[in-house]
Amino acid sequence: MKPNRRFLAYIFLLISVIFGAKAKTFTVVLDPGHGGKDYGAVGAITNEKTINLDVALEVRRLLADSPDLKIIMTRSDDRFIALQERAAIANRNHGDLFISIHVNSVANTNRNRTTVRGASVYALGLHRSESNLEVAKRENSVMELESDYTTRYQGFDPNSTESYIIFELSQNKHLDHSISFAEMAQNELVTTAGRADRGVLQAGFWVLHASAMPAVLIELDFICNPTVEKYLNSVKGKKEMARAIANAITQYAGIQKSAVPALAEPKPDDTPVPEVNSEQESNVVTYRVQFLASDRKLSAASFKGLENVESYRHGGMIKYTSGGDFKTEAEAESYAAKVRRKFPQAFVIKWLNGTRIE
Repeated sequence: MKPNRRFLAYIFLLISVIFGAKAKTFTVVLDPGHGGKDYGAVGAITNEKTINLDVALEVRRLLADSPDLKIIMTRSDDRFIALQERAAIANRNHGDLFISIHVNSVANTNRNRTTVRGASVYALGLHRSESNLEVAKRENSVMELESDYTTRYQGFDPNSTESYIIFELSQNKHLDHSISFAEMAQNELVTTAGRADRGVLQAGFWVLHASAMPAVLIELDFICNPTVEKYLNSVKGKKEMARAIANAITQYAGIQKSAVPALAEPKPDDTPVPEVNSEQESNVVTYRVQFLASDRKLSAASFKGLENVESYRHGGMIKYTSGGDFKTEAEAESYAAKVRRKFPQAFVIKWLNGTRIE
């Protein structure tokens, strides 16, 4: 009996998939902040743009031999790149992760200028403190070096507090992953590079807002502190900070490419709230509509018009869902369409035994 041609074609296709398929490349976009005519923060012996570039280049070198990683640089030399173009480079290359590297500083009038220290990693969000706002204003002010910035950035004024309200609802579907990576990077900067821990924070950075992928902005440390500046400018310091970032990238990319949940497991004090409903059958996946994430508890008045608003803690953030549990993803998506009228970035998540899953 002659073999069935359709069956043979299927076997051939299956063999091709098994032996010919390649693992998907994980694309990381490294963005050394500032450059060219924009020096960034300036210290006594060096400047921000130089440190940012040196550290980014070292990260690229460390990851060059990783077969499943592709590294894209928004700049690999000392040149000025518009803020919007940095995000556009990441978007054109379909990045899986965007990392903007910076160095921090405070005003000359700050009495702690020469003693302030520590690394912090930012995800997008509304500033919750004056210091966070000042960091965002300083980094966003780069756009003022562009002749047509008011048109390009749709009237956004980096020096006006009112302009930052656009980030109030910028809690897109990438925020959880951004915070997940931010925690990994912050931990590495503390343990591997020995930086003081200033935590994972949120603020309104335009370059993160415009990047269509998980995105963070890293402030390595304070160049205005003479002792810290020497470290930032040293070969040892740059290598340690680059190693910290590279370690975080490897860890995050590995999780994303594996079958385990992409988000970090909740800490003991991050048990989801509320607990599993006693009427909910265990080990059954349901769907919820998440519409907001915040680093603080928000009042019920903020969610007027939404039904069954609940919150849970994850990754150091408070996440808000509406509508309760849906049996199917289609039902959840239908409800999400209504929620998006008020919270445009609402999206569907999976829920199992009181915990969000991937």
